[in-house]
Amino acid sequence: MRTTLKRKAKKVSVSIATEFRSDDWDAYRAIYGRSWKGDEPDYALLEAFARAEGEAGRLRMGVARHDGEPVAAQFWTVEGGTAYIHKLAYDAEHRHLSAGTTLSAALFEYVIDRDRVELIDFGTGSDGYKRDWMDKERPRYALTCIDWRQPRGAALLAAKVVAKGVDVLTGGKVRPLASRPRRG
Repeated sequence: MRTTLKRKAKKVSVSIATEFRSDDWDAYRAIYGRSWKGDEPDYALLEAFARAEGEAGRLRMGVARHDGEPVAAQFWTVEGGTAYIHKLAYDAEHRHLSAGTTLSAALFEYVIDRDRVELIDFGTGSDGYKRDWMDKERPRYALTCIDWRQPRGAALLAAKVVAKGVDVLTGGKVRPLASRPRRG
């Protein structure tokens, strides 16, 4: 990765904002739409979150540009000694520039050196690019408490039992219709 950064870093310019800037947000939206991730389901919700985090001083919005054109963007927040990576994307047409890697390196440097974070949290998911940056994984577990004596709890418990049964019967190859995929 160091070799890639040395070779490619000169091909893009990086800016990091700690306040919400409309031009950076517009760049993020455009890049995300041209990325491998497709379109974001709720830009308004994310924008409201980014604005609030910017007002609170927790936003770290990075944009990488090639010849003035935005080609990668990342949306991080910093709080309590931890940097949280919420969204990142690069323009698939400019993949050869490694702008996302260059931008990640710049944001890592920023939050470590300036914000003095102790932890950088990539969130959920096991995407390959995350392993390039991490020295260890922290598994996340969820606990759901259900009061089976309540009608709503009984229905939820029944749905979970059915979903588990479908999973066992199909070897995990079929997801129940009620399940929503998680993005990480």
